[in-house]
Amino acid sequence: MTSPSFPPPPSSPPSPRRGALDALPVRSALPALRAALDAGGAAVLVAPPGTGKTTLVPLVLAGLLDDGAPVRRVIVAEPRRIAARAAARRMAWLLGEKVGERVGYTVRGERTVGPRTCVEVVTTGVLLQRLQRDQELAGVDAVMLDEVHERHLDADTVAAFLCDVREALRPELKLVAASATTDAEGWAGLLGGAPVVEAAGVSYPVDVVWAPPARPVRPPHGMRVDPALLSHVAATVRRALTERAGDVLCFLPGVGEIARVAGQLGELGDVDVLQVHGRAPAAVQDAVLSAGTRRRVVLATAVAESSLTVPGVRVVVDSGLAREPRVDHARGLSALTTVRASRAAGAQRAGRAGREAPGVVYRCWDEAEDGRLTRFPAPEIKVADLTAFALQVACWGDPEAAGLALLDAPPGGAMAAARSVLTAVGAVDAVSGRVTDRGVRLARLGLHPRLGRALLDAAPAVGARRAAEVVALLSEEPPREYGDDLGAALRSARRGGDAYSGRWRQEVRRLSGPAGESVTAGREEGGPHTGPAAAGDDQVAGLVAALAFPERIARASGGSYLMVSGTRADIGDGSALRQAGWIAVAVADRPVGAGHARVRLGAVVNEEVARRAAASLYAEGDEVAWADGELVARNVTRLGAVELAVRPLKDPAPGLVRDALLAGLRREGLGLLRWDRDAGALRQRLAFVRRHVGEPWPDVSDNGLYARVDDWLEPELSRARRRADLGRIDAGQALKRLLPWASGAAARFDELAPERIEVPSGSRIRLDYSDPEQPVLAVKLQEMFGLDETPRVAGVPVLVHLLSPAGRPAAVTADLVSFWRDGYRAVRADLRGRYPKHPWPEDPATAAATKRTNPRR
Repeated sequence: MTSPSFPPPPSSPPSPRRGALDALPVRSALPALRAALDAGGAAVLVAPPGTGKTTLVPLVLAGLLDDGAPVRRVIVAEPRRIAARAAARRMAWLLGEKVGERVGYTVRGERTVGPRTCVEVVTTGVLLQRLQRDQELAGVDAVMLDEVHERHLDADTVAAFLCDVREALRPELKLVAASATTDAEGWAGLLGGAPVVEAAGVSYPVDVVWAPPARPVRPPHGMRVDPALLSHVAATVRRALTERAGDVLCFLPGVGEIARVAGQLGELGDVDVLQVHGRAPAAVQDAVLSAGTRRRVVLATAVAESSLTVPGVRVVVDSGLAREPRVDHARGLSALTTVRASRAAGAQRAGRAGREAPGVVYRCWDEAEDGRLTRFPAPEIKVADLTAFALQVACWGDPEAAGLALLDAPPGGAMAAARSVLTAVGAVDAVSGRVTDRGVRLARLGLHPRLGRALLDAAPAVGARRAAEVVALLSEEPPREYGDDLGAALRSARRGGDAYSGRWRQEVRRLSGPAGESVTAGREEGGPHTGPAAAGDDQVAGLVAALAFPERIARASGGSYLMVSGTRADIGDGSALRQAGWIAVAVADRPVGAGHARVRLGAVVNEEVARRAAASLYAEGDEVAWADGELVARNVTRLGAVELAVRPLKDPAPGLVRDALLAGLRREGLGLLRWDRDAGALRQRLAFVRRHVGEPWPDVSDNGLYARVDDWLEPELSRARRRADLGRIDAGQALKRLLPWASGAAARFDELAPERIEVPSGSRIRLDYSDPEQPVLAVKLQEMFGLDETPRVAGVPVLVHLLSPAGRPAAVTADLVSFWRDGYRAVRADLRGRYPKHPWPEDPATAAATKRTNPRR
């Protein structure tokens, strides 16, 4: 493919910036990287943070630093918006230009590029959207995937798609996977055996100070972090300021924790406290990435581990916590969760203290805990909600993701749950799994498919902009101070002057376009349109939230709320939602030790909206269930787990009754049937023969009997109408139906597992088959005299429990010959003393068996 032509670049950057370029350690790896790309078109670049891999390598790939080199178009994919903006600004500064000239960036809702742009930094989400629209990436010569070691789901997906593109469409497309850790072999294999090029970083020694809290703190759960730990982190920052020189970089799991620690630090005299995270204003981000005039404390999320280089840092304070996505399929909840940071993350964080000079890291945990931490963070594909991923791969033409080059295969259960959601919103075909036209539209919105569905379906009813406003609120969870009422949060965002409201307005503008197209399409198709003024903010918020999360629609029930999914949820004290009969839950988590979920963001709805949004879950019919040990027959109108109307059912269908009785048997056990002694013994004998002979003898374990219920419990089960009827079924007679009558083997049953066996005294003694491994024969010792071989059944020697004349245990053996020879003498001596009127011959193997008392001679 011919590279696009650009105006010629200046001969070189200004000299001070040329010096900054020459000082970057990654420069030493450039010859090997060029050779790898020339040879095979792909390479894995391993370079520690701060070596310049993000800023120097793209400029070299684009030919912007070599006089006379052809100019190429390069895309750099970053996992975070803040990193994409920072990388573009840094590269533009190195070239002595402004962003938007030869270096630009594109993140969701923001694009700064120009006609001369040849290096474009994008988020992986933006590149994913671009690949879906243009699989060839026409006009692009090289792609660099940065920070691949972080294993974000979008990055893994983009890498897999690019491997497809190189193999099928663009073999000449250059691909570089850049990692800040040395765990690169997997990526090399994924890129077809690409060479691994390593750049040595300039690092200085970093001392480790173990600084655990004085008293134990509660482990993180959900989004919750023990306030005692945050107080300890703030105290450790103050300690570091007094003990060490240089700026302090403190790692915390999220925005809320950063704000709380900043509040506890308060005023630190001549020290500036900066907060850096994905939501921070651009001015704050720029200030963090530039050297300060005063000493600084930078409170940061994981974004500062490798994506950003903060100058002046000599001290790191590590809380030891991170945030990772998690999904609870059973409750239908997905959210970020606070976890212990991995050892790899800890090493990355500590390394930030040794970038420019010797440094120190204060770790807020005990040294003994360190070895128990996981080595690496969990790949998102293993733990996150895969709905958006499943839609992307369906649009790519591989709904199962079976043919994609992925480091880790997506879990089957998570993919099944994702396909269920996509089917419900009409994004994929229920049978083939292939993407529909609606699914393509949803994929191009740059939203989670749930939010895309809400935008497209709500816009015709409430207007494009109002639908876009609520969806924008849900796409980035609003600050906690906005409250848990989505309608009130919408009003706060409109009047707010904070950074969040600025990003929210930008997202509303982006989404209003496709929402407007949905309104137009709805009108053309004759769909409902009530107009934007027909509903208040609370009603609009409720409709959008209900359309996005229909299974989380909930009705007040017994002091809490029961979701359509079956999960119960509680609302905080003082919430405006507490008086609502129905709500739609947008965000929820599960507090420590709580049996119910906790609503963190929701909206009031009514039953009409609930039925409309969750129409696929509406059902009406007869239900017979096993409840509290008895059958309950009802006619129920329900919305999932929420019962809208219930009426008693007098004459339920026999099939429903049978299914409910069978459910009762599974729940409470087969003891509901009538088991006399003979029935229990028969089951034990059958289990013994099955264990030692196998087929055709039946499996009479609980699971085996449940699996063949039609073969042994009919017709009695179908005739039963209540619990008492089960107790009238003779289990022993029913079990006999399972004997292998057809093959004739049933005739050998008494031979293989006799109920009784005859002993030398003439008695017929019952065998105990309670242990299927070996039956037990409990018999008085004197009745076994003269027997020189252990009895066997089905080839298995019985375990003989030899009893005293009073029936008490005297000895146990599975080898009578050995017992007569070696063990009998000691037993005889004991029994002669206690039972002198009974015969105790010296040679029991030849003596006559007896069951009577004889006078001693």
